[in-house]
Amino acid sequence: MSQDNEDELPALPNAPLAYENPDFLDSPDGRTTRILSEYNEPMARFRRERIQDTVVFFGSARFHALDVANHELELLDNTGSVQPAPAAEQPARPGDAETSELKRSRAEALVEMARYYEDARTLARMMTEWSMKLPGRRHRFVITSGGGPGIMEAANRGAWEAGGKTIGLNIKLPFEQRPNPYITPALNFNFHYFFMRKYWFVYLAKALVVFPGGFGTLDEMFEVLTLDQTNKLAKPITVVIYGSSYWKNVLNLQLLAEKGAIGVKDLDLFQFADTPQEAFAILKDGLTRNHLVGAEAPGEGTVPEGPEASAQELLGPDIAKTRS
Repeated sequence: MSQDNEDELPALPNAPLAYENPDFLDSPDGRTTRILSEYNEPMARFRRERIQDTVVFFGSARFHALDVANHELELLDNTGSVQPAPAAEQPARPGDAETSELKRSRAEALVEMARYYEDARTLARMMTEWSMKLPGRRHRFVITSGGGPGIMEAANRGAWEAGGKTIGLNIKLPFEQRPNPYITPALNFNFHYFFMRKYWFVYLAKALVVFPGGFGTLDEMFEVLTLDQTNKLAKPITVVIYGSSYWKNVLNLQLLAEKGAIGVKDLDLFQFADTPQEAFAILKDGLTRNHLVGAEAPGEGTVPEGPEASAQELLGPDIAKTRS
């Protein structure tokens, strides 16, 4: 090539920085970077917002509450979806010309689930009002949910009504979904990886409340119980299974012990509750006994208004040790 042709070559644009290159970040080669981001970015936000630990609420996302504002009940199409279920699966309403057995059973179920919504809302409010009075310079036992509708919304709503911070750990799904409006904006998360979302559910949790739900709720509940059973948690965790009539019809946990599939002592990993007051008493006792009495002094005063500026060690080690 002649010198004249070389002089005519156009200047190359600057290559994108690796961490600003969407083709790389969205590729299989960028997967480890995406996974690390879903660890480091939440950690930074929890530290900045002075979150020490959490109380996690699990439960169905598919039911709307019987809200005093509009009195509407609607069954959603899927977990986290904003789309309603098919008309044939919706509950019967006054004035329906034809009411199928499915519609009648859906109506009864939705009224029951609306009660659980209000119970979750009340319990989250009670927990937040109590935890906000604890001394120290970090927020204790912050109500956390999966960030969506249904029981998740109820938990965030109750904490919001009490004036506390509240966390939503949402998940990106292949259909339209959105976070509920009661999450503290700075603590509104959206995950791509289910396992990273589950990590953050458990890592900061000192208690778990399991309201009636479906596959996702069962998955999350048994994962936490298995981690506790196998001593893979670095701290005691209080587990409350809410709604004994629902859960004892869905699951026969006593049978697991009778058949030797689990130890009899494993039935002590959780307690049933049927009212917000009963659940609150169990949670308060467990959290106080395991994480307040005899624990390292949290410091005097209240949580500062500004963001946390000190090191990551405020939340403890990056990788928690196990008890085994």
